[in-house]
Amino acid sequence: MPRNFVQSLSRRLALFSLAALAVCSAEAQAPLAAPASAAAVPQINPTVFVRLSTSEGEIRIGLDADKAPKTVANFLQYVKAGHYNGLIFHRVIENFMIQGGGFTKDLQQRPTKPPIPLESRNGLKNLRGTLAMARTSDPNSATSQFFINTVDNAFLDADNSRDGNGYAVFGQVLEGMDVVDKIRATPTTAQGPHQNLPQTPITITKALVEPKK
Repeated sequence: MPRNFVQSLSRRLALFSLAALAVCSAEAQAPLAAPASAAAVPQINPTVFVRLSTSEGEIRIGLDADKAPKTVANFLQYVKAGHYNGLIFHRVIENFMIQGGGFTKDLQQRPTKPPIPLESRNGLKNLRGTLAMARTSDPNSATSQFFINTVDNAFLDADNSRDGNGYAVFGQVLEGMDVVDKIRATPTTAQGPHQNLPQTPITITKALVEPKK
C-alpha cells in the first residue's frame, strides 16, 4: 500500500485507540450529567468569537488567544477557510464529550494543515462547556478536530492525564449549551472504525468568526 495511506490509517487508528482509553476513564470517572442550563466558567478571557450553526441549533464560542495562541490561530484558520462547513459531529458520548471537525456525512476525512504544538499547560481546564483539541497518542498531532466537554473531565488535564500531556483547552461555549446537550443525547451506533457515531448525522452547516464590535 502507498506509504501516505499507511501513515494516514495509522494516525486514525491511534486516534481511535486513544479514544477508547479515554472512554474507559470517562465511564469510570465522569459525574452524572449536569443540568442543561449549567456551563463551566473556567478562566476563559474571550478575545475572539465563533458561531457554529448546526443542524440542531446555534452554538456561540469564545476563544482565549492569550492562553492558547497557537491553538486559537489554528482553529480560526480552519473556520475562515470554510473547512468545518458541512462536517459532522462524528463521535458523541453523553457523559464525556462531543467531537467534530474531521469528517463529512459519508465519513470521508477532509485534508488538514500540518499539526500544531500542544498547549495543554495553559491553566485552562477541561470543564463542562469548554472546547479542546482532539489528537492522537502523539501530543503534538492536533489538526482540525475538536471536542466540547459535556461534563467536567479532569482526567484530560495535563496534570491528571495518563500520558502526562492532556488535551489543550482553548475556548468555551458562551451560548448554546442546550444545543450541546441535545447533541450529546442523540442515539449513536458503530460503523467501521467509528464508534459512538450519531445514527442521524448532526452537521456543522456553517462556522463563522463574529465581526469585532
